[in-house]
Amino acid sequence: MAIRESREVVIEAPVDEILAVMLDLEALPQWSSAHRSSEVLERDAQGRPVRSRATVATVGITDDQEIALTYHDDGYSWTLLRSTYQRSQDARYRLIPDGDRTRVRFEVTVDPIMPMPGFLLRRAARGVLDTATLGLRQRVREVRKRGN
Repeated sequence: MAIRESREVVIEAPVDEILAVMLDLEALPQWSSAHRSSEVLERDAQGRPVRSRATVATVGITDDQEIALTYHDDGYSWTLLRSTYQRSQDARYRLIPDGDRTRVRFEVTVDPIMPMPGFLLRRAARGVLDTATLGLRQRVREVRKRGN
């Protein structure tokens, strides 16, 4: 049973600073409690990640995942290439400039291989949304503070 969730958050930073944090995939384990490891496997001509591998632990399940990233005018998305416990995963970040702030919209659809109780799926989805929005906002704040 696939689950689809979305959330929007406002981050007090310009789009380019937020994207720099998002695309520093190797740093994910520093600010995402779910990420045990993360590495970029391939980059495009601009140096942006286009394929990566991560080990992610949530609701007691540790999953090895490989994703392909696609870039859009307003952000980027990814599609799951390989996973131990998921049939599919598609996610999309949209970054909308709003003065000196940015509205960040995150959408994710996950289809686990094994049946999971609804409460576990919701807890896992909430963790993903928290990291992808609130965790991202906190990380951007930390990076901005170090830069000043």
